[in-house]
Amino acid sequence: MRHIIRVTQFRLQLKPGEPIVDQVVFAAKKAFISGEFDAGQTFPSVRALASALKIHPNTAHKAVQHLIQERWLEVHHGVGTVVAKRPEPRRGDRKKVLQEQVEQLVVEAMRVELDLQGLLDAIEDQWAKLQKPEEVTAR
Repeated sequence: MRHIIRVTQFRLQLKPGEPIVDQVVFAAKKAFISGEFDAGQTFPSVRALASALKIHPNTAHKAVQHLIQERWLEVHHGVGTVVAKRPEPRRGDRKKVLQEQVEQLVVEAMRVELDLQGLLDAIEDQWAKLQKPEEVTAR
């Protein structure tokens, strides 16, 4: 069973068996990358996030703290939590993506008997969906 929940600008599809914190963090990162949030824009408070997503406030707090630690969010006293500029990749980030997540993707693609071209097409389609309109026209 999946639930699709809108919280301000991002979408969360709750999937059973995956930690909710990880799902919230991923949904937020996806919203930041796709331009649904702009740098400097106010991010929902822990209380608002928990209420809108119908999750425990401690879970929402963990997700927000994780996003702050990864430099996706910043705390501005008197303003609240705001979206930061896209953080520069840390040393090892690319290697981690290529080793762990791509391996998982390839294994799943092979499991469902998707050929390499089909996988590349799917990646290209998803890449295009996440690009901001100005990035697409700048090509």
